[in-house]
Amino acid sequence: MRIAVVGCGAMGSIYAALLASSGNDVLAIDRNEEHVRAIGERGLRVSGASGDRTVRIRATCKAPAEEMDLVILAVKAAHAGDAAEASRSLVGDATRVLTIQNGLGSAEAVARVLGAERLIVGVAQGFGAALVVPGHVKHEDMKAIRMGAHGDLPHDAVVEIAELWRAAGFDAEAVRDITAMQWDKLIRNVAYSALCALTGRTVGEVRNDPDLESIAGAAATEAWRVARALGIAISVEDPIAAIRDFADRMPDARPSALLDVLAGRRSEVDVINGAIPRQAEKLGLSAPVNETLAALVRERERRGGAAVNEAGDGSRG
Repeated sequence: MRIAVVGCGAMGSIYAALLASSGNDVLAIDRNEEHVRAIGERGLRVSGASGDRTVRIRATCKAPAEEMDLVILAVKAAHAGDAAEASRSLVGDATRVLTIQNGLGSAEAVARVLGAERLIVGVAQGFGAALVVPGHVKHEDMKAIRMGAHGDLPHDAVVEIAELWRAAGFDAEAVRDITAMQWDKLIRNVAYSALCALTGRTVGEVRNDPDLESIAGAAATEAWRVARALGIAISVEDPIAAIRDFADRMPDARPSALLDVLAGRRSEVDVINGAIPRQAEKLGLSAPVNETLAALVRERERRGGAAVNEAGDGSRG
């Protein structure tokens, strides 16, 4: 299958490398010129949870006029709409588009540009990746990808794409209710994303601090209540138990919001914690815990202060 991965940073590079290793014709597209040049010269190396491999794939900074079977948008949520615009030349009548971001709202931005009828939404669960040097990424965790149609794309088409990912070594599954999957993940993410970004702590450190855990629990419970009020068929029955289990399984995790703050980048807090008050407002409700956490992260971003004196370039799904 002809596949373009748009946004070939840490996680996008893993998608590209494993899909190429299973026999697909993969094109990596990323704005990082040094990374693209290294891939072209030495190949794309992925080490860690999925093994150690170097694959030879094409890489470019700009999408060519070349119709693909599948376009994967693996950019940050804030850039999803722009990435969709930049990908128009890759999309033909039969092209499927898979967009994988944290939080809520990215799929709508992509659908407005490329059409809901071809769009699949992916949810990455428990993934971790970091850019070691240009051309080399480390796969820190190997977990699951769940995907579902955003519009009226037939479920069989989603199943076909999920099977493609499974053949590449991913735990991939096509689901009929992707919105519920997004909220299941969001409930866990709101507990730790903003708090880790503000404190510089890992997920496990937040979990083990009584004061921070109390705030994490309040944020998750608030999101859980909003989801239930919206009628979302979430699988989470006890939000406190869910976030504790999440933290216990990956105590050393550093959420992407923390890594972004450390690197001086804009984080995705507005589509994670910031999404909860927007959704609550639809019902005439409020979400003060998540609203406050999102505001505090935005303030830190404005003054450019890192939570701790270190830098990182990676992401966690």
